[in-house]
Amino acid sequence: MPRRLLRALFAAVLCLATVSTTVGWISGERQEPVTGPPPGTAAWRADGSLGRSLPDPATVAPRGVADFFDGLSFTERRRLAHRHPEVVGNLDGAPIALRYTANRLALRAASEAAGRRADDPSASGADRKLARERVERYRSLLAPGRRFLAFDPRGRGQIAEVYGDLLRARHTAVTVPGTDIDLASFDRDGANRYGTPAGMARALRTRMAQEAPGTRTAVIAWTGYTTPKGIGVDAATGRLAAAGAPRLAELLRGLAARDVPAPAVFCHSYGSVVCGRAARDLGPGELSDLVLFGSPGTGADAVSGLGDRIRVWAARGAGDWIAAVPHTRLLGLGHGPDPAAESFGARVVTTSGSRGHAGYFTPGTESLANFARITLGSFDAVRCTDASRWCGPGR
Repeated sequence: MPRRLLRALFAAVLCLATVSTTVGWISGERQEPVTGPPPGTAAWRADGSLGRSLPDPATVAPRGVADFFDGLSFTERRRLAHRHPEVVGNLDGAPIALRYTANRLALRAASEAAGRRADDPSASGADRKLARERVERYRSLLAPGRRFLAFDPRGRGQIAEVYGDLLRARHTAVTVPGTDIDLASFDRDGANRYGTPAGMARALRTRMAQEAPGTRTAVIAWTGYTTPKGIGVDAATGRLAAAGAPRLAELLRGLAARDVPAPAVFCHSYGSVVCGRAARDLGPGELSDLVLFGSPGTGADAVSGLGDRIRVWAARGAGDWIAAVPHTRLLGLGHGPDPAAESFGARVVTTSGSRGHAGYFTPGTESLANFARITLGSFDAVRCTDASRWCGPGR
């Protein structure tokens, strides 16, 4: 779809919605968010193999999860991971290496289940085709060396992949995607690969290595919420963000519980709405820098609405169609002011070389260089726009 038409359609949707109680959304399917505890929770709750109750994934905080696992022996931990891989792999606060193991086990089990479905003569042709696609997807994810901090096959699928050594990293980051990203597309290759969480993560680590050779870094490509599909009611409201924000907050609290350095969190497009909601309850030990780029808004009116203990940065390229999206809120539609506007109060970084809505992490762009410097804490080297009030290290 041409960019001009895309901008016009989105604006038209917002305008139509303000004058009519019945809106025919132009594109985009309504999505049901994946919420609640991970699959396998019922069996986990019923497990009495340790002679005591296991912490309830629906209610326990990451710090409590960390304390629980720290009180177990190596054998007990491994046994739980093998008995309940879907729970352990998605339990924020559990030992990171144990989550890698559990998620590999869960991926293998999912691949085997999809294989059986693909060969089931009683299944429909469409179901068998979908199952074969899932088998190929899982085979790719099970390639040697890949490490996952989360895997949930429900719905369109959610996943979080780690690039680098998270246990030894001095500087860390998390990438949060916008629309149309899920288990099948979070690491897709092709022309828009730098708009995916995995493409962002790989590009960021490469640039950090150029900026600070030998420095240990790690980046998490997080696709841990149900993203909107297309341009429609889900993209114009905060419903999916409200469901996804607690999941992002729990991820960050889980990293803090495992003494991982507080990450810089990079929030693309609708991901800014998710991050805006999550940031309000997080502190500097859980989140160091919030970077909002290609953003339709955050749900906050200014930086002060995102909490006063983190640094907030913004970026918007000159060719990004998001600039034409109405940065307002009306009757539950829209996400408020543009974080790249001077009045919002964020530090706005330069983006020279970035093209379109998904080009901020493209190698060679000023935006990517600035993002790497933010993650490394090299604030004096970050380039801000003339309109930005300050770009130094202070909060």
